[in-house]
Amino acid sequence: MIVKRMRETSDFSNNLSLRQRSGKYWRIAFLAATIIGILALSALIINIVDSVLGYVIVDSKINPATLAVNGIELEEQSSEQWIQLLKDNLSSGALKKLEEERPLLERSRKDLYFLIETRVLRYEVLETWSLYDSLFRKAEIVNEYLSIKKDYPGAQLQFKSWINGDLVVRSQSSEASTAGIRTAVLGSLWTILFTILFAFPLGVGAAIYLEEYARDNWLNRLIQTNINNLAGVPSIIYGILGLAIFVRALEPLTSGALFGFVDPTTANGRTVISAGLTLGLLVLPLIIINAQEAIRAVPQSLRKASYGLGATKWQTIWAHVLPNALPGILTGTILAISRAIGETAPLVVVGASTAITFDPSTPFSKFTTLPIQIYQWTSRPQSEWRHLAAATIIFLLVLLLCLNAAAILLRNRFEKKY
Repeated sequence: MIVKRMRETSDFSNNLSLRQRSGKYWRIAFLAATIIGILALSALIINIVDSVLGYVIVDSKINPATLAVNGIELEEQSSEQWIQLLKDNLSSGALKKLEEERPLLERSRKDLYFLIETRVLRYEVLETWSLYDSLFRKAEIVNEYLSIKKDYPGAQLQFKSWINGDLVVRSQSSEASTAGIRTAVLGSLWTILFTILFAFPLGVGAAIYLEEYARDNWLNRLIQTNINNLAGVPSIIYGILGLAIFVRALEPLTSGALFGFVDPTTANGRTVISAGLTLGLLVLPLIIINAQEAIRAVPQSLRKASYGLGATKWQTIWAHVLPNALPGILTGTILAISRAIGETAPLVVVGASTAITFDPSTPFSKFTTLPIQIYQWTSRPQSEWRHLAAATIIFLLVLLLCLNAAAILLRNRFEKKY
């Protein structure tokens, strides 16, 4: 007996040592994975920031100094003088198009000067450098600038931040120095608005039915299985579905022709509302699954206590289940919307514009979004467009971080309340 116990003690000690060694190896592996992830993320951020700042050489087709009137520099002239300058330098067709978009007399001074920069001065970026080169190769950059200045006397060397306030408020332009993302930002906001309006109530309603009302039978199990499978379907498949249903089958509705808002001869279904509904289909399974998990996490004791006080099933769901599940529902919904903001493939299929200069103002407007804008700029061969794309990526990352922060704040607020 004593020998047997000694053998068991020895086996236990050996097994304990083996488990401790195995745990140590796994801890090191997990730590290494974390470090690799942090390094990869840091490399991504450094690469983006390196493209956002740096020296540029800019030249204009017309020297602004030659446009002075009676000694008054261009920037200090009145709005009426700017309008006259536009009329003198633009063709009748270009002026007519500008007047149709918005009369020149109704435009702000900032808008008028932007038109002068893009249509009259036409600034052109001749050369760009990254932040690393600007810091450590400044002498070479200055020498190259002096060489370029021989052919372009009006060229200027500037240290430029590609992400600034003008980037957000300016619309698209054919020149990188005056291009902005205002149209893409508005398009993304319009699209996400309809995504939320479509997917959130439908997703939460489906989750309530499946968790609280549905019986355990083959039909409901089939529905649940399909919802889980749809969450893993590639996003471009949803784009094809949106093209078939919203753009083509429901074209009179999604184009606005049914309501008389647009010219029926030129209207089509490639609009904001089609994109929003398509992204709504994309995130709907995610919202349903997250809402189900949040509802399932509510203790059964709350339901039984409510029933014991005479409450109906719906009163119990409305007054007890949903308030306690709301933090999880909101968190899952916001994270799903964050995914929708970064989607590109479905919107390309649905028909997002790659070059658009007017802002979307109705659900039936043509549109572009931030991911589409980034894709379009990075595909161009000129380096200045890649700098603009990097600045847009930072803006998109900040937007996503704000959404994630909102999810955390909402979760904390409702957890304290209930």
